Amino acid sequence: MTRDQENAAEPVRFERSGNVATITLNRPDAMNALDVATKEGLLTALRAAASDESLRAVVLTGAGRAFCVGQDLREHVRKLNAGEPPLSTVRDHYNPITLAIAQMPKPTIAALNGVAAGAGAAFAFACDLRIAADNASFTLAFAQVGLSADSGASWTLPRLVGTAKAIELLFNPQQRIGVREAAALGLVNEIVPADRLAEHAAALAQRLANGPTVSYAALKASVHYGAGHTLAETLEFEDEMQSRCGATADHREAVDAFLAKRAANFQGK
Repeated sequence: MTRDQENAAEPVRFERSGNVATITLNRPDAMNALDVATKEGLLTALRAAASDESLRAVVLTGAGRAFCVGQDLREHVRKLNAGEPPLSTVRDHYNPITLAIAQMPKPTIAALNGVAAGAGAAFAFACDLRIAADNASFTLAFAQVGLSADSGASWTLPRLVGTAKAIELLFNPQQRIGVREAAALGLVNEIVPADRLAEHAAALAQRLANGPTVSYAALKASVHYGAGHTLAETLEFEDEMQSRCGATADHREAVDAFLAKRAANFQGK
């Protein structure tokens, strides 16, 4: 079997182009539904991207016509019928995956190539930026199967659309949120033609990968910290982040470039 054939058979593909990693959910026939193998493969890929200092941006996308439709319900039913604890996957898989995305020490981009439902939508919400194809959509399907939110949706969604709208959307699991409405609500940052999604996401990822990676990580950490702390506590945290960034080679390079009236050449350290 060739390496290309092996990649095609894997439920999650991990590919790199220079300093950008692309992680692709690769069960197109199942609309990238999340079975155990896919969840484990995704977590492994995310951790690999986080720990590789040569990688400075990450794109998360799906193969085929869906980004990710959430939990593989066929597998879920098999576990129910076998008397296994099917919802242990929340603690075992969904929680660490969501944290791996949200705490990634470099920019993350969800390239939404189609529907994102349930945990699939939540994974996209956990990314820093969301670029959507013009045929993409969201469905918050948790209540449709009699469950509560998971994968951080109850944390990320209100921060994107507000508390009242988040509850409205979660209470209407049959509602398909089209890409234009999603953009108006703040769920996506940009809409592009479907045939240009991969190209556009790669270009954005490369621009971010060429930037001050430590600064991006500090900015993300500061925003998340500020969401749950007082102003005084946040000011202290900002001071800590500024001290960390101020000691980087990238900060020195930016100052030198400004004085020399040239573009900065960031190295991500």
